[in-house]
Amino acid sequence: MAFLAYSLGKREINQYFSIKNAKLLSVAAVILLTLFHTVSRYYGGGDTCEWLLSSGRYLGETVWQPYGCMMHKYKNTEAKTCLADKRVAFVGDSRIRQLFYSYIQIIDAAQSADGRKVGLVPLSDCLLFLNNSLKERLISWRKVKRSTFIQQTWGVFIRAHIATCYWSIKLHGGSSEALQQYRANLTAISLPLEQLAEDGEVYWVLQDPVHEEGLSDNRKMITNEQLELYNKVVLSTLNSNKKNSKARVRFLGALRQAAMEAIAQSADGLHLPESTRNVAAMVLMNAVCNKVLRPTDGSCCQSLPAPSLLQKLMACVFLGSALVFLVLHSRPTPPDVESGEEKKPATAASPLNHKAPFQALSKMGLIMVYFYLCDRANVFMKEQKFYTHSTFFIPLIYMFVLGIFYSENSKETKLLNREQTDEWKGWMQLVILIYHISGASVFIPVYMHVRVLVAAYLFQTGYGHFSFFWLKGDFGLYRVCQVLFRLNFLVVVLCLVMDRPYQFYYFVPLVTFWFVVIYATMAMWPQIRQKKANGSGMWHVGILGKLLGLLLFICFFAYSQGLFENIFSVWPISKLFELNGSIHEWWFRWKLDRFAIIHGMLFAFVYLVLQKCQGLSEEKGEPLFSTRISNILLLISVVSFMTYSIWASSCKNKTECNELHPYISGLQILAFILIRNIPGYSRSLYSSFFAWFGKISLELFICQYHIWLAADTKGILVLIPGNPSLNIIISTFIFVCVAHEISVITNDLAQVAIPKDGGALLRRLLVAGVFTLGLLLVSRSAEGIQGGGH
Repeated sequence: MAFLAYSLGKREINQYFSIKNAKLLSVAAVILLTLFHTVSRYYGGGDTCEWLLSSGRYLGETVWQPYGCMMHKYKNTEAKTCLADKRVAFVGDSRIRQLFYSYIQIIDAAQSADGRKVGLVPLSDCLLFLNNSLKERLISWRKVKRSTFIQQTWGVFIRAHIATCYWSIKLHGGSSEALQQYRANLTAISLPLEQLAEDGEVYWVLQDPVHEEGLSDNRKMITNEQLELYNKVVLSTLNSNKKNSKARVRFLGALRQAAMEAIAQSADGLHLPESTRNVAAMVLMNAVCNKVLRPTDGSCCQSLPAPSLLQKLMACVFLGSALVFLVLHSRPTPPDVESGEEKKPATAASPLNHKAPFQALSKMGLIMVYFYLCDRANVFMKEQKFYTHSTFFIPLIYMFVLGIFYSENSKETKLLNREQTDEWKGWMQLVILIYHISGASVFIPVYMHVRVLVAAYLFQTGYGHFSFFWLKGDFGLYRVCQVLFRLNFLVVVLCLVMDRPYQFYYFVPLVTFWFVVIYATMAMWPQIRQKKANGSGMWHVGILGKLLGLLLFICFFAYSQGLFENIFSVWPISKLFELNGSIHEWWFRWKLDRFAIIHGMLFAFVYLVLQKCQGLSEEKGEPLFSTRISNILLLISVVSFMTYSIWASSCKNKTECNELHPYISGLQILAFILIRNIPGYSRSLYSSFFAWFGKISLELFICQYHIWLAADTKGILVLIPGNPSLNIIISTFIFVCVAHEISVITNDLAQVAIPKDGGALLRRLLVAGVFTLGLLLVSRSAEGIQGGGH
């Protein structure tokens, strides 16, 4: 009965929830969310600088998340670069002095709290009252052009010097007359402040709360109610000139929110804990420097960059394709001459009609608009990642429960059959996605296990392509171009649309490189395939010789970093493998999993030979080996898994563990294959849930960069603000639908772009080569002009 209910439940779900319906829902969701965010920004204010300064929340105990944007954690070299040509003045009492020292410690962490200056950033005298001397100081500062002034009214009573209301409240007992005098003094300096803001940047730090129970007796008159009154005076008095939008004093209110959660930890009830001051200092640094240095993970206070020439060209290509499709679509379908009926649409197996490529490109163009809106336009919000064990392991448990729920009988019971490899790729990809969005790379045990999953992908690349060339012996150009097109189409489009280098999407260059290596290894003389090897055992020795040569080739480059860098730094090869002007990232990725491919090829060779010799039992329900051997191998595999997990948990740093990873990852992959395939019942089942994701695993991996994550994977895309759980559900739903549609588009275009006719294929390759060379030359010229300008 339970099994019947289980089967009926799955059937009911599949009946009403198809991928077509899901895509329609995702399109509707994208349109509604885009309208919502556009209207919200237009009417509710879309200035990310205001978001940064005004509100936020804590992620954990010390990580501050501004509302709707990402805050970069500045290093000392970055801060010095940003402030090199600026003058910074902090004006206030002892609390502003504490903020000042937190600020300069970003520049110089060794700076002590009793120092007077650091580098080019002098500390202004601490002014406690609002009076004529402060007004004169502000006027004199205005003469210094392009200055940055961080000013604070430490408290609501900014007495005559932009100082603090605390002293006003303390000296006057919180009287209403003192508040009115504060308003008058603030009005007197408001014009000089706003004039100063025309040439520089003026930030007014609103009063943060005190811990009333922790205040000493001589400070008991300072209450949070009094402080709020002074804050209201500041907000109503400054920026009264609405006509001049440039002359605006910005208010730092985020510190108040941060202080509300931390003021109870204050030693005296008045001064903030160091962690809270550090948050305020980093907020100010982001407000000043993000627009100058434009860090990828600092989306607050950044304006939109102008589209590049290539981005404009891509927009024209997609728009042109859409126009051509509309013209062709408007023409009536010619009737069949013999039957008098209209021609039926082509099936997936039949050749595409002349409208299909333009339709596919039109869809791709619309999808790229969504990519651009998510990660290049200020439409949707972005937030920082923050790792906790629950954000990684709870979704992981849900995922595997769903995978088990969709277990089905496999059509074949061979080792690593197609359904099983799709399942393998699917669950690995889902684990990697959860790993990325949860920021789990900071937890070394998880990081090391995910490194094995990446190696397993490359293992499958070696296994799959070796098996094809060994069994089929097809080394034709058509097969090679099909594989390269399917691997690279999406990435090439994204490189042009999102203005990112090819190496940025590191996994595709890695898989592409190793596919070319496998092809070269198998295609070079003598070409050996299984049919030829069956006639003589010497051909088996020959293929082992090829694998040994490949191993020596890998080892040679692994221990010759200088030669490796010299080869891949040569133009135009460097354009494929450089990231930020260096190939260090390519070297790191290549070296980390350098043996995974050859492990996959060697495993495929041994398995296919054993299969041919009938050394394996692959019938349904039967173990792969004899009972005794199967039990021994299963025990060794389980022990291997446990040993690796214990070792990964003991890792102290990533660098040391990464050094051992290439040598031991293959053992874990082999252990998994044996555990998954030795028992006959295990080999007879597979998860259709995981297999479905496995078929679009490449698209999932690439699309996550811009429409699930954000800021080029540094943050998280926020479609539903204020509700992280619902946001993840909605953004994931859209993300998966987009990835599936891109997979369909890629397959459709591959049929058109890669013809089976050899002559037509060569002509298209020639055109593609000339076009690519032209793009590289244009890019190189643009870089030269830019470099000359600097």
